[in-house]
Amino acid sequence: MSKTFNLVLSVTTILALVPVVSSAFAANLLTPSQSVAALQKGGYILYMRHASTEKDYADQVTADVANCATQRTLSENGWNEADTIGSAVSLLGIPVGALYSSQYCRAWQTARIAFGTPTKMAEFNFAPVETMNAEQTAQVSAAVTPFLSATPAEGTNTVIVAHDDPFEAATGIYPEPQGVVYVLKPDGESFTIVGSINPDEWVEVLASK
Repeated sequence: MSKTFNLVLSVTTILALVPVVSSAFAANLLTPSQSVAALQKGGYILYMRHASTEKDYADQVTADVANCATQRTLSENGWNEADTIGSAVSLLGIPVGALYSSQYCRAWQTARIAFGTPTKMAEFNFAPVETMNAEQTAQVSAAVTPFLSATPAEGTNTVIVAHDDPFEAATGIYPEPQGVVYVLKPDGESFTIVGSINPDEWVEVLASK
């Protein structure tokens, strides 16, 4: 059996384990104000890419998740973004239940500033490569997808603060800018992306209330 065939078989096997997911956008995306109104009732997943960093570069090949000095760090603007988003979520009465982050400092620090102390999960970490191949993408998707599909506790929303690669692996969508929040509606087996809120749009929503 050839190495090429073995690789194809391995990728096919991994893909078969990935839950079927509705990663397409809803037919009519919610505006930020509509997203907030939905979130106030609970039942959604908020996937937030960490707030802005000093530089944007791939550090996952050499980063040690236990040592912040080896990683990209939040910029002053990033700290302010996280604080603003957290304040807006609180003032708008959006209930937060489960709170997860990756083990990277910029993710859990964003979560802590905005929402509280997160549960740090390796499932939301990067694969230790700059560019993932098909097998690595499938593995990351398989790890992340169950969290995006899980129904939150009644009357709450689940918040995940992580990175671009895990979200893209699970949805095919690259999340930008840093600090963007995607709003997903899970049903226990799959999910639909119903909207997104950029960092500066939280203040606009508050001002409109």
